[in-house]
Amino acid sequence: MDMHTAGEPVRIFDAAGLGVQGATILQKRRDMGDRFDHLRRAMMLEPRGHADMYGAILTPPSDPAYDAAVLFTHNSGYSTMCGHATVALGRFLYDQARVQGRTQTRFTLECPCGPVAIEITPDTDPAAAPVVRFESVESFALTLDDGIDLQGFGQVQFDVGYGGAFYAILPSYRLGLDFHQTPLIQLVEAAGKLVAELRATRSFRHPEEPDLSFLYGAILTDSDRLAPGRLTHNLCWFGEAQIDRSPTGSGVSARLAVAHARGQIAPGDSIPFAGASGQTFEGAVARPTEHGITAAVSGRAYYMARSELILEAQDPFIHGFTLPARFGDFLPA
Repeated sequence: MDMHTAGEPVRIFDAAGLGVQGATILQKRRDMGDRFDHLRRAMMLEPRGHADMYGAILTPPSDPAYDAAVLFTHNSGYSTMCGHATVALGRFLYDQARVQGRTQTRFTLECPCGPVAIEITPDTDPAAAPVVRFESVESFALTLDDGIDLQGFGQVQFDVGYGGAFYAILPSYRLGLDFHQTPLIQLVEAAGKLVAELRATRSFRHPEEPDLSFLYGAILTDSDRLAPGRLTHNLCWFGEAQIDRSPTGSGVSARLAVAHARGQIAPGDSIPFAGASGQTFEGAVARPTEHGITAAVSGRAYYMARSELILEAQDPFIHGFTLPARFGDFLPA
């Protein structure tokens, strides 16, 4: 099933019969990567996918208390949390329950970062997509006012926030770039350069789980402050140079955690976040926690297609391919 949330694609694949092994969702994530990664590549990469495709692989949950479990995928591997995919899965699970004759509006989704609570609010217009709200795992500010000497940009100051994944967060003006007037490709290149330098020179330690201890991406913003009710913009670079069309649910959670740590927002404050597509998520601090906050993020998802992907044995791209950096990369060694 292909869906999108704020323009960002989600390809949902039910892997219940695939035989992914593991007592925990993180063990299943490793097993999926070790034994079935060719299926991720076939679904995410060209010609069946594209460089910015995103996926959600449903597996049996490790605890019967959870309604479903998911592995998030993209063009270069597996992520630990994804807000836009969670919104899509919330609608998907809600509609599946209705097909089965159940009216269920609350779900617990087992994600690699931990369990995520989802609540569905049907629109008053029965033809409209329902609002999907989720409360993610604990979000927190890892570092505030960190800095790095970035070639071509000088000393650059940034924060690091966690919202199910780690992001470097900074307004684009700190890179000498106007968020609204700079060509998108320049913003993308600057974010990628920052991520590459940070991944090469810094470590990002999750307090409990080594599998979550890595920098997932960077979020460039239009300002360095959040204010209740005031629209703000995210440009999220993640994975290996993917650009999120949505405001990025885990990124919204990370930004809320950083803003809360700075005393800019309080529980209950609601803030609209816009992504590259111009569509918005609503973000809020649901409650403070020991180390940060529980963030609440709301959005709507839409169906696009129900399809059957065909993998012919003689197809040279049976498991997908990515465009080369140089044409010479296609030539035999």
